[in-house]
Amino acid sequence: MSVTEAIANPFKPKAARIVRHYDLIEDHRFFQIRHIDMKKAMSFTYNPGQFIMLSIPGVGEAPFSISSTPSRPGILELGVRKVGKLTESLFQKTDNDVVYIRGPYGNGFKLDQMVNKDLIIVAGGLGVIPLRSILYYALDNRDMFNRIFFLYGARSPQEFLFKREFFQIKERKDINCLYTVDKPDKDWTESVGVVTKLFKELPKIDPRATTAVVVGPPVMYKFVIAEFLKLKIPKNQIQLSLERRMKCGIGKCGHCAIEHLYTCMDGPVFTYWDTLHFKELI
Repeated sequence: MSVTEAIANPFKPKAARIVRHYDLIEDHRFFQIRHIDMKKAMSFTYNPGQFIMLSIPGVGEAPFSISSTPSRPGILELGVRKVGKLTESLFQKTDNDVVYIRGPYGNGFKLDQMVNKDLIIVAGGLGVIPLRSILYYALDNRDMFNRIFFLYGARSPQEFLFKREFFQIKERKDINCLYTVDKPDKDWTESVGVVTKLFKELPKIDPRATTAVVVGPPVMYKFVIAEFLKLKIPKNQIQLSLERRMKCGIGKCGHCAIEHLYTCMDGPVFTYWDTLHFKELI
């Protein structure tokens, strides 16, 4: 969004077209969308970890994490769970239908902390949707990072998002992927248990030369962060995405305020060090 546009009307969205969509798991759908204005589509920039506001006229508006990577411009990818009026209406849309978006908003992951370091990405459940962005960004810019570890836990194989593509990534030689589910079926060949179990499979790391990111259910943060601290990763090198109560994206409505912070502007990405000073963040 240009300065001129922001001053004119920061709430005015841009038209975008659904290019492709398909179901991930039950009540979860993948959308590829692109600005109708191709100049806008190719110039739209964002950082992994940022989000957009998507609206459908007459229905409403809601924030969605960007699941694509800025290293592949032109198309925005979203993973959407059907819950509520807006997403129910979105699920009725099909390819070539028009929706409206504005953004990007939020701060995104602190990429400068990750350069020339090991990167540990830990996802739980739906948390893999925003982390997919940093995962692909790291793979597309592989020379910027040392070792990459991707740990993902889901409740069951049937709830394992992006299963086909993540198992294709697992075959690569330049990343270590570790997957687990709580309730396996007869075809599941990976680990069984909570995602913290996977930490036992990590090789020795240099904590000062490691950045860790985690997104997942609120209950998961406590236990994953404890594992990071066991590895002696510094508190300011642990990053969390904490999307909550966001409405407008620009700090106007106040729904996301936590003390003097606005999650939609100061976040949604915070370091663990930040959370120690603002208890309400987690």
